[in-house]
Amino acid sequence: MTERLWPDVVMHVVSGKGGTGKTTVAAAMALALAREGRRTLLIEVEGRQGIAQLFDTPPLPYEERKVAVAPGGGEVWALAVDPQEALLDYLETFYNLKRAGAALRKMGAVDFATTIAPGLRDVLLTGKAVEVVRRKGKGDADAYDAVVMDAPPTGRIAKFLNVNSEVSGLARVGPIRNHADLVMGVIASPTTAVHLVTLLEEMPVQETIDGVAELRSEGLPVGGIIVNMTRPPMLTPEQMAHATAGTLSVGEITAALESCGLGAHEDAIVPALLREAADHAQRVALEQRERARIAELDLPTFELPLLGGGIDLGGLYELAGILRDGGMG
Repeated sequence: MTERLWPDVVMHVVSGKGGTGKTTVAAAMALALAREGRRTLLIEVEGRQGIAQLFDTPPLPYEERKVAVAPGGGEVWALAVDPQEALLDYLETFYNLKRAGAALRKMGAVDFATTIAPGLRDVLLTGKAVEVVRRKGKGDADAYDAVVMDAPPTGRIAKFLNVNSEVSGLARVGPIRNHADLVMGVIASPTTAVHLVTLLEEMPVQETIDGVAELRSEGLPVGGIIVNMTRPPMLTPEQMAHATAGTLSVGEITAALESCGLGAHEDAIVPALLREAADHAQRVALEQRERARIAELDLPTFELPLLGGGIDLGGLYELAGILRDGGMG
């Protein structure tokens, strides 16, 4: 995310409960990290083409493509990792079977292998990200300063990343085992940080708390918490207390409506406004409780606002700027 918080991190893994906007956050994070001429690779592993939709580009192939230019001339590249292509890469690297790829596709061997051994699929997906990360250490010309992975949801993230346990039933020795050890050597090292995205709601926050505990129990590096789609209170603390107690001044509301030319409709509008105020006060109180629960995790926390116009490329740049100003990038 940033040299100030995680000085050694190259790979940033972004997870979160479904519906929290983790793909959006991952994209904004990639933009935030691609600053002043830096290059960032944004990786998708779930096959949803969410990155292509966010950057308004055609569906991503299994190759690295530039999708955005960040302020200061940095670049964001993107890659959709396909398990089949990743397996063929693996076979070429470890077994020199490049020419066998077409035959394997026709035989259905790729689908067969990843179906009977789901753990192998995760090793292949994470392995591609690790291969990209290791380019920097080798000084390769196509290296990136940072890699951001849009990873599976929180409920599956620890299992997805802990590839050693996933392949323990497949191979105890040999190339698969060696590959898993290589992948794990990067994922469990200071060069990786796993960031969790949440909303200020009870279920996403609880899943985040559980996710942090599971990651820590597996010895995986936890980074920060990104609280997404936050909304500022529309009432003062005093007004909030009155709204909760049902003691807001009807006279003041009526006078405000009359000043807007809505006095003739006050009998219908005033009760609705009182209900809205009470609901808003309850919502703010809930968010404050959830913020307190997140604070107990004692992790770096960033808040991103709910953008009224939805998420487009301009919105991504806005969120990236907020992350950068908050110390991310």
